[in-house]
Amino acid sequence: MGKTSLLLSLLKTLPGKKGGFYTREIREGGQRVGFQVTDLAGPEGVLAHVRFAGPPRLGRYGVDLKTFEAIGVQAVIRALQDADLIIIDEIGKMELYSSLFEMSLFKVLEAPQPFLATILAKAHPVADRIKAHPEVRLHQLTSTNGQKVAHVITMDLCRQLGS
Repeated sequence: MGKTSLLLSLLKTLPGKKGGFYTREIREGGQRVGFQVTDLAGPEGVLAHVRFAGPPRLGRYGVDLKTFEAIGVQAVIRALQDADLIIIDEIGKMELYSSLFEMSLFKVLEAPQPFLATILAKAHPVADRIKAHPEVRLHQLTSTNGQKVAHVITMDLCRQLGS
């Protein structure tokens, strides 16, 4: 079970109003060619693609910051205002090209409502600051511990959400 798959399965069981976004691979002919960003409220767009020129670029992908900010970042900003639980998938290198996203992440850290996010494991200045925040609990997902991680996260968030 991957990070996004786990996150989406948790959304079905967690109580309260959820807001935010998730990302998914775009595949053509069995090959990954890009990434889609989807607002939990419905709008979606292409975050990055091999056919996008960029800048910015990450590896072979050009990143469309305007689309990401219009869909993903706006979903987080709305969630800060009216969701019980904020969902952010993913805090990764592509997403962190957006200074608007970076600013919204630090607002999420100070918000009263809990959040559930996936974050890159490798070192990155912004991701490292988030991972080091005293209120953040990290769970490393492996190929064998998905159910255990899901249970721990569910119990923790249900307690925080008051159910």
